[in-house]
Amino acid sequence: MAILWLSLFMSCTTDSYDKGQGKYSLMQAELVDLSINSEKEATAFTLDDGSRFTLTPFATAKWIETADTTYRAVLYFNQLSETTAEPVSLGAVPTLRAVKHWQLKEQPEDPIGMESAWLSKNGKYLNLGLLLKTGQADGNDGTQEVALAQDTIRLNDDQTHTAVFRLLHDQCDVPQYYTSRRFVSILLPDTVQLDTIRLTIPTYEGMVERTFLP
Repeated sequence: MAILWLSLFMSCTTDSYDKGQGKYSLMQAELVDLSINSEKEATAFTLDDGSRFTLTPFATAKWIETADTTYRAVLYFNQLSETTAEPVSLGAVPTLRAVKHWQLKEQPEDPIGMESAWLSKNGKYLNLGLLLKTGQADGNDGTQEVALAQDTIRLNDDQTHTAVFRLLHDQCDVPQYYTSRRFVSILLPDTVQLDTIRLTIPTYEGMVERTFLP
């Protein structure tokens, strides 16, 4: 409930590393939960299937601002063994929490592109691959905003639960010169067992509703 709006910075910085040559030196890309130590270094990560790896060497990025925490990230890495991996590059992935619709003062529905959507294997996240129209203009830093409105979590007659969400998007007057791909993870509520998730997205083709079955 604490996160109402998250900015997607079009000039997002990705910190890179030289590619190593380990036994399993084939670069992979995954959405991960990134473990941060007291020095604001990424020391390990957990895949959505529960597999956990230690990073060798540790990684850093400008957007890691809080110590002793976990960040959602997209990580490119070389797997060195069954439990270790070498970082190649990493980028921040905004994480949205559902906010009850009546708590939101504004509910913008500017169109946005959706390339993909899938539930994580651990059932913790609903991941979205978004296509944002962006560009640069005087007096505009290229920042857009997204949020997630929760219309209801309904108890059905068969005692199952259906969550009804709406993705909100504010273009913030950013010019729409080119397309930028961004990942967003929706942290699903853990206070109730969800049997069906309905998500409405404002796209350039109109409102699109997707249904997911955890």
